[in-house]
Amino acid sequence: MLLAYGNTFKLLSQQKTERSPSGAYAHSKTPTKRIVQRVDLQGDGSIAKIKDMLHKVELSASPYDTAWVAMVPAGDSSNQSRFPECLNWILENQNPDGSWAFHPSDPLLVKDSLSSTLACILALQKWNVGQRLVNRGLDFIGSNKWAATDSKQKCPIGFDVIFPGMIERAQHMGLALPINTYSLDAMLNKRDLEIQSALRSGLEGKNKYLAYVAEGFTKPDEWKDIMKYQRSNGSLFNSPSTTAAALLHLNDDKCFMYLNSLLQRYENAVPTIYPLDIYARLCTVDKLERLGIDQYFRNEIQTILDEIYRCWLQGDEEIFSDIACLAMGFRLLRMNGYEISSDVFAGLDEQEQFFNSVSEQYKDTNTILELYKASQMAILPSEHILEKIYVWTSSFLKLAIGKGAVGEKQLHKEVEYALKYPHASLERLENRKSIELQEIDNVRLLKTSYSCSNIDNKYLLDLSLKDFNACQYIHQKELKILERWVKEYRMDELKFARQKITYGFFAAASVLFSPEHSDARIAWAKFTVLVTLIDDLFDVGGSEKEILNMFELVKKWDKHSEVGFCSEQIEIIFSAVYDTTNEFAVKAGIEQGRSVKDHLIEIWLILLETMWREFEWARGESVPSVDDYMSSAYVSVALGPVVLVPLYFLGCKLSEEAVKSKEYDDLFRHMSIISRLLNDLTTVKRESEQGKLNSLALRVIHGDGSVSEEEAISETKRLIESHRRELLRMVVQTEGSVVPKVCKDLFWKTSKIVHLFYMGKDGFSSPHEMIGAINTVINKPILLPPYSP
Repeated sequence: MLLAYGNTFKLLSQQKTERSPSGAYAHSKTPTKRIVQRVDLQGDGSIAKIKDMLHKVELSASPYDTAWVAMVPAGDSSNQSRFPECLNWILENQNPDGSWAFHPSDPLLVKDSLSSTLACILALQKWNVGQRLVNRGLDFIGSNKWAATDSKQKCPIGFDVIFPGMIERAQHMGLALPINTYSLDAMLNKRDLEIQSALRSGLEGKNKYLAYVAEGFTKPDEWKDIMKYQRSNGSLFNSPSTTAAALLHLNDDKCFMYLNSLLQRYENAVPTIYPLDIYARLCTVDKLERLGIDQYFRNEIQTILDEIYRCWLQGDEEIFSDIACLAMGFRLLRMNGYEISSDVFAGLDEQEQFFNSVSEQYKDTNTILELYKASQMAILPSEHILEKIYVWTSSFLKLAIGKGAVGEKQLHKEVEYALKYPHASLERLENRKSIELQEIDNVRLLKTSYSCSNIDNKYLLDLSLKDFNACQYIHQKELKILERWVKEYRMDELKFARQKITYGFFAAASVLFSPEHSDARIAWAKFTVLVTLIDDLFDVGGSEKEILNMFELVKKWDKHSEVGFCSEQIEIIFSAVYDTTNEFAVKAGIEQGRSVKDHLIEIWLILLETMWREFEWARGESVPSVDDYMSSAYVSVALGPVVLVPLYFLGCKLSEEAVKSKEYDDLFRHMSIISRLLNDLTTVKRESEQGKLNSLALRVIHGDGSVSEEEAISETKRLIESHRRELLRMVVQTEGSVVPKVCKDLFWKTSKIVHLFYMGKDGFSSPHEMIGAINTVINKPILLPPYSP
């Protein structure tokens, strides 16, 4: 018989629950007091600052791109800039060191400084102004020319093509650059080889790249071919410098209108890329989630995602021309319940196809990491394109990590984490990693460096650090209360039982970390302890008489005195189960405005029934089929009490209609099957030695020699992925859903917890595997170098 939680069941016992006239706490000990204590950071100054950041995106001025715009002549005139405001900006913004560097203090951005400085020199020289500034700029280039060929420097996209091209342009203007002939020839040869190689390849991706960096080499008669890449906003690749270079050679009205619109917005200088609103806002939403502070900005995030979804439906070029933006948008929109198709990734499902068709600026590790993350959002069996993307991106990233080719430390760590925990990334573990890796500097690099000038990472880091440590302090106090609870009920005296209060609380605190979820965390931890006790009672600690006694006590519930205890250890276990369940039934009744006591008791009865059935199988009375085994085993994995009770404490109304719905049952079933199969996959050898049933062993047994152990493992992994995908589909589905989203999210988060617990070894039997994670979430506060928010 298939068993499910939430429906009206005909239990084997046909026994209805009876209430005791003496009340819920006939022999109860002191109920656990709630600790909260909400962490009130709503008045924190960082929150107001971050909300301001979310309302708009301001991009930093780019000296490099502004210089190219300044070089555009006015109409047919060769004596005056068409955009004199840009020329004036260059005259007014030279740095004290003689450069026009965006970030002059960064020792790894000297190549970028060289490129920006030379572009500004060219603009001044073209219009024969600012000779003193030109000389100071040339001095800077002479002092820092070593960086042009230094492989340790961060390299702007196209530098090896654009910088030598600008040197040639400078020579044609009569400028004496402080670069010797040998070094210049080497740079020009390297540029020519790169261009020739790209042209010979015949690949569209290479053609797009050459068009993107066309200001570095293109002859006037080649621009007409490049204009096929012009976008609807008039730009070439949303790049002001490429667009300005095109306007230098072609009197294209759309190019002019694009640049003119930029200056209407930014007044006298232009950014290195525009527009970037959608990608920048997606990055900010993603960062808020990764830092664990998105709960402070729910309304703002909803507004942003609604706007981006509208752009998605309209086929906005900003989204669909930038693969990183496309991948991140897909992931965030799908995870938040927006209906979008994975067909947008057509042409990206093969590594060779990706690298052949995509321009260089979109081939960086961060873009491939975003594709990798997006590929894990498959919800339909037909989404083979996401499966293929997952295969090649994971392979590529693993190879890059192995070769040390990822680049920056922060990105290297992010890739490592994403590869290690593809389905087991718990929020609080990821929050801590992100906080510790978060840099104050938010500079990015395309043809030149840039940042979102109104987004200050100091405020994000300040708020996330306060939130994490404040929540952790509450978690530590809650864990001490739970440890006292274990001793108060004498559960620590049961020598056969695994003591898992810390593990249970770690799991809860990893995904339900907000202070207002205190009752949910404590319920999770307590019921983890109780189901572990009962599991151990069935497996090793109890006789058949004790097990049946436990079953009868639960059936009678408030009238359990009519049954009595056959042993002291049964009295200990049942007293803890009875008091704890009644305590949370009362709390949940207040929270929900209706009685849920019968439902909580029913959860225990169903769990005990399935455990008893497996107990009989283990005695050798019969060998179940795989289907019979799974119909019980997904319940006996014991996530019912652990997950279903906390659902009542998530701050939403969980109606009786929702609890009795097929949706609720299916969410529980998929989550539990994932847990059971992961358990079976990880523990098959040990459980076979102990004479316990296991789905893998049953597949081999019932295969009559036609199913090997390897085939059973392969089929189990396939089933895990199938149920994981279906669970995610149900979690993100909004149409026709009656289960609140926050409750559905907990089913999904639980699947991640069990993935973590069964990574390589059975986490419950291998405590050393979990100690580091437990310390990260509960015991060790985050300590960062001082900074001023």
